[in-house]
Amino acid sequence: MILDEIKNANDIKNIDPDKYPELAQEIRDFLVQKISENGGHLGSNLGAVELTMALHLCSDLPKDKIVWDVGHQSYTHKLLTGRREGFDTLRKFGGMAGFPKTCESDCDSFNTGHSSTSISAGLGLVKARDISGDDYTVFSVIGDGSMTGGMAYEALNNAATLKTNYVIVLNDNEQSISKNVGGLSNYLNSIRTADPYVGFKTGLESALNKVPGGDNVVNSLRKYKSSVKQIFVPKGMFFEDMGITYLGPVDGHNIPEMVKAFKEAKKINKCVIVHVITKKGRGYEIAERHPARFHGAEPFDVNTGLPLKNRTVANYTDVFSTVMFKLGERNEKVVAITAAMADGTGLKRFSIKYPDRFFDVGIAEQHAVTFAAGLAAGGLRPVVAVYSSFLQRAYDQILHDVCIQNLPVIFAIDRAGLVGSDGETHQGIFDLSYLSTIPNLTVMAPKNKWELSDMMKFALTLDSPVAIRYPRGIAYSGLKDYREKISYGKSEVIYEEEDIALFAIGSMVKTAEEVRTMLKEKGFSCSLINARFVKPIDTDAIDMISEDHKLIVTLEENVLSGGYGEHVTDYVNRRNLDVSVTNIGLPDDYIEHGNVDMLKKETGIDAETIVNRIISDYTGSKN
Repeated sequence: MILDEIKNANDIKNIDPDKYPELAQEIRDFLVQKISENGGHLGSNLGAVELTMALHLCSDLPKDKIVWDVGHQSYTHKLLTGRREGFDTLRKFGGMAGFPKTCESDCDSFNTGHSSTSISAGLGLVKARDISGDDYTVFSVIGDGSMTGGMAYEALNNAATLKTNYVIVLNDNEQSISKNVGGLSNYLNSIRTADPYVGFKTGLESALNKVPGGDNVVNSLRKYKSSVKQIFVPKGMFFEDMGITYLGPVDGHNIPEMVKAFKEAKKINKCVIVHVITKKGRGYEIAERHPARFHGAEPFDVNTGLPLKNRTVANYTDVFSTVMFKLGERNEKVVAITAAMADGTGLKRFSIKYPDRFFDVGIAEQHAVTFAAGLAAGGLRPVVAVYSSFLQRAYDQILHDVCIQNLPVIFAIDRAGLVGSDGETHQGIFDLSYLSTIPNLTVMAPKNKWELSDMMKFALTLDSPVAIRYPRGIAYSGLKDYREKISYGKSEVIYEEEDIALFAIGSMVKTAEEVRTMLKEKGFSCSLINARFVKPIDTDAIDMISEDHKLIVTLEENVLSGGYGEHVTDYVNRRNLDVSVTNIGLPDDYIEHGNVDMLKKETGIDAETIVNRIISDYTGSKN
């Protein structure tokens, strides 16, 4: 295999160019096989194989810098920098990350995981290079989906003033996770189809470069090519108008064509965009037909593309999807907003049934939240469905545009808590902390699938903003008989005894059940309270429990710093209540990728570890 010859960075340069197509196929075969076994991001990586090979052929790594936007398309980059064996532990605890990590290789120049950041980061590297007097090339690779994020344009605005080389590679596959939407998508489509301009430009430059002095003519023409482009590209050249040199579009599966474009781009002393057209899922027909399904794939059968594990039990996203569908049917003022995650957040059914009340704003969480605020100000009842990790990008908009005005926006926060294989950038472990700092915002978490439905309906009865957070994975179906009507700011007592009281939030109610059972087996008397509300906390319940319990234990799948437990402890201390408090939660740290159950054990929020901690603290509270 040719791939066997790639052991270190830059080894690709030793491969015979005639063998590049064969190497590309070997890489695709390797990726399909490994991701089918371990799961991971498949479609984006299959589409970027030749693009990555071309970048490596034009780079001297690790001296040159490649910044991958989001970074889930960096698997080929990892292969070409000698990390082939790491794919056996891809996204597993202690194994190779699914995103670029500077601690993993000096060929990874910047840690990424969220979208629309690469141009800003690359521009920073360019400025650092110039100030330090260094000499290296910076490539930022950004997808057309990530270009729907506002941060990318803030960076482009800055980069347009450069008088030094900086290469931005626009990897255009017409997809983010779902199909791209909006004006930028339409604009890029107009460029893709502008064949007359592309053919004219390529043919003219090729002819001139063959005659003496022709290169000088080509350089002169470059100064005036903006006006030429206006003739052939009907909608105008947005990037050129900003002052950024535009090259392309280039076939993203033609290595010689890309190498030529990248080498040309490196010669220009300003910001350059090389527009590369790729196909998501390239080379694996099933992924080409279903790119959204293979964005982030669980282990699957290579022959059929079907998951190895047939999911027959509903997850929380499924429950939310059903609830939204029914709420839309019952209330014509209910509208739904997603940031390019219609499938992932469960809004697909709603979008099909109520297309006029569904809005996909692209990868633009800040805009999504303020847009929702405008919808609410206009008398509608917007629901913003978003992953916990992505909502933190819109903190300012939640605070200023929604909550200061006390507008009735509902935030349906999926993937709250530990999410596993995607690692630090995707763990939803900070939302309870940052949301509970905001006045006017009610924060809730359901104990099971029925309570998620009840909380969504309850949220619609309030004329103020509400956040409901729920975890990734199978929706808990236990405690079905405990469905006390939701009352604002009030918790639900599930089991009432004495001595020890467990106050659990959301997903930790299930864990608290296990903890209570284990404690009772060891002879301890234990109450279990489903806290329901993180903001406001149920102070009446705390007052009541403190009368006949010696220890309150708070349990949350959130960092301890600023979380539910700290608010309970603060209240107990301020009131001088005669009860000790133990806070169980996640450490004040970033948590790496791995299986969720393993991560819970590693971070001390599994049932066994919690029981040992409680027994120790309870014994201490009696002395």
